[in-house]
Amino acid sequence: MKRLWMAVPAMALLAGCAGQPAGEGGVQASQADTETRQRARAFTELASAYYARGQYKISLDELRKAISVDSRFGPAYNIYGLIYMELAEDKLAEENFRRAIEIDRGDSEARNNYGWFLCTRGRYDEGLEQFTQALRNPLYASPEQAMANAGLCAERKGDLALAEANLQRALKLQPDNPNTILKLAGMRYRQGQLEEVRRLLQRHAALAPPSAESLWLGVRTERRLGDREQEAAYSLQLRRRFPDSAEARRLQAGQYE
Repeated sequence: MKRLWMAVPAMALLAGCAGQPAGEGGVQASQADTETRQRARAFTELASAYYARGQYKISLDELRKAISVDSRFGPAYNIYGLIYMELAEDKLAEENFRRAIEIDRGDSEARNNYGWFLCTRGRYDEGLEQFTQALRNPLYASPEQAMANAGLCAERKGDLALAEANLQRALKLQPDNPNTILKLAGMRYRQGQLEEVRRLLQRHAALAPPSAESLWLGVRTERRLGDREQEAAYSLQLRRRFPDSAEARRLQAGQYE
């Protein structure tokens, strides 16, 4: 399954319990709680890094350690959800996203990821509601992620006006965000606006290194525009930079659409 814009959290250290009683025993208990949370955080950060590399088994091992240390560390369940989503274990993915949100209803990263999970399963209205909830958190550090994903979800639903509005909101918030620009380019490709796709890909290239997704979009765009030289240039970069990617496999198989 193609990963779009999942939020892999950079976990902030959470404080120990605020309600510990004063005195030596209370201080020791508070310190123990903080140390427990720190250990869970460290294991989850390792799991997040392994997830980003596609090393799901090792990531799951680290998550089990995090949960064994602190069963109420919500970000660990969020990463669990992402991994099970990639593995098409839908029941487990949903259970873990919901657990992360149950622990912290203000966890916008988990809501963003859960929202995209729901959209990819055809549950568009439920997914859009999760993005809405994510954006209600004034402390959400990356609202453009939920806005862009809401745009793509709305496009899948067939509501092109809402899709456009959400992607433009994301761009207004961060005009030079390469991820949002790439998502808009993908939508323009599906709409057949190929010259606009070319322009957006050039803008993306000026802001960020190429990705398998951007190169593959370039291959298909130039192929449809009839520029064989530029198509070949994108194809060469894709094969050299990302030989093991799903996009490179589709290129090798000639599966352009």
